[in-house]
Amino acid sequence: MTELAEITTLLLSRIRDIPDHPEPGVMFKDITPLLADPVAFTALTDALAELVARHGATKIVGLEARGFILGAPVAVRSGVGFVPVRKAGKLPGATLGQAYDLEYGSAEIEVHAEDLSRHDRVMVIDDVLATGGTAEASVQLIRRAGAEIAGVSVLMELGFLGGRARLEPALEGAPLEALLRV
Repeated sequence: MTELAEITTLLLSRIRDIPDHPEPGVMFKDITPLLADPVAFTALTDALAELVARHGATKIVGLEARGFILGAPVAVRSGVGFVPVRKAGKLPGATLGQAYDLEYGSAEIEVHAEDLSRHDRVMVIDDVLATGGTAEASVQLIRRAGAEIAGVSVLMELGFLGGRARLEPALEGAPLEALLRV
């Protein structure tokens, strides 16, 4: 078995399916068992750090909230800065905001204006790519801050929700990498 296949098997074995959460008919992918397993969490951190190095990122943006959990240790491992992107109203001080549409409504995310510059190549990290709305908004926000997109990396892509098709045009050729596709 190749190293990638071994990592994929390990990660998949630590993701628990929770039926009917948060509502009937939804199969929630719970990553807390993966986070609780130091071998699996280290393997995930190392795999994401490899993508950061491969794409020459100088900063990582983690998307609230699980993107914080995954992105911060990757930033430490990679020797690059970590920048949280939060829901509107959660960051103190001067922020840049980006509104985006959800399936049933809209939302807004923010970043501290001074945390990104034109000298940064930013890798966006999150746990799941679902519909792609939050990731697309983060790419727009990063560009508005003057930084370059190094790529988007996620633990899991829920392919049946079409997030890749929504996100790829916004990436303008930057890579979209999913360690797992479910």
